[in-house]
Amino acid sequence: MTATTIERVSRGRSRRGARRRAVLGLLLALVVVAFVTSLMVGRTFYPASDVVRVVLGQDVPGASFTVGRLRLPRAVLALLVGLCFGLGGVTFQTMLRNPLASPDIIGISAGSSAAAAFAIVTLGLAGTAVSVFAIVVGLGVALLIYLLSFRDGVAGTRLILIGIGVAAMLESVTAYILSRAAAWDLQEATRWLTGSLNSTSWDDVLPTVAALAVLGPVLLLRGRDLDTLQLGDDAASSVGVRVERTRLVAIVAAVGLVAFATAAAGPVAFVAFLSGPIAARIVGPGTSLLLPSALVGALLVLVADLAGQYAFGHRYPVGVVTGVLGAPYLVYLIVRTNRAGGSL
Repeated sequence: MTATTIERVSRGRSRRGARRRAVLGLLLALVVVAFVTSLMVGRTFYPASDVVRVVLGQDVPGASFTVGRLRLPRAVLALLVGLCFGLGGVTFQTMLRNPLASPDIIGISAGSSAAAAFAIVTLGLAGTAVSVFAIVVGLGVALLIYLLSFRDGVAGTRLILIGIGVAAMLESVTAYILSRAAAWDLQEATRWLTGSLNSTSWDDVLPTVAALAVLGPVLLLRGRDLDTLQLGDDAASSVGVRVERTRLVAIVAAVGLVAFATAAAGPVAFVAFLSGPIAARIVGPGTSLLLPSALVGALLVLVADLAGQYAFGHRYPVGVVTGVLGAPYLVYLIVRTNRAGGSL
């Protein structure tokens, strides 16, 4: 390799690094703005100074209750759920080298949703018990999909197709459960299945914080190995990556994040699916998408929740807004892949 080539490679890496830092800084600033705005805006508007004082623990008449008890838990959960969905979704997409390999496409979110519907309607559970049941079943469904797709390793296309089939079966189970539900149970289950941040409390926030604190670093530390997997299993093995071990650890960590986020807010549609492609467009090639995708996911949930509450004549759950955004992109992606002569 000549000195000129080395210099060009070095300049390319420097430009990619500078672009990544600029994008991360911009995304972080937008997330902070969206977070603070969600604390300021409502039936009563509070200036940023009052919001900051409440967050710092000072007593502000009116704002201490409205911001501290009502808006702050909701905003924190929106932030956490977005981080979890964004990080978990891009992990699957990177590992399996396919933008359709998202937890809400391949059946993991459908598993948690079916479990929650069964827990509410059939078992009569509520609150934390529903969340725990949804987490356990979501992990079990992910394990089932992994085992069914494993044959001398896990092929991305095989896992996606099996996951889509499992998701279809689980959605049928959910529909059957809802068809037999009483009116009150149906209302509660539907609210959960839509993906909503209504009635959020600190009890919903704490498990999600714990999941992100434990599983988030696991994925971030595996970022280089996950990026290497995009070159193919043989190429990754040749440079020292333990392919199946890395894939298994990544799947467990990503599924855990998605399961805890789903248990806290329901299956907020398409956040895991959209975060990675959006991050890839703005960050550019040749760099890890884990952290940018997490920030994009947080921004999507925060903005969608604000829009659902105040941008329309009626209030809509956050999952309705993200579903409206994500469904057209899914159709576009499938059409583009088909025209390019590629496969799913």
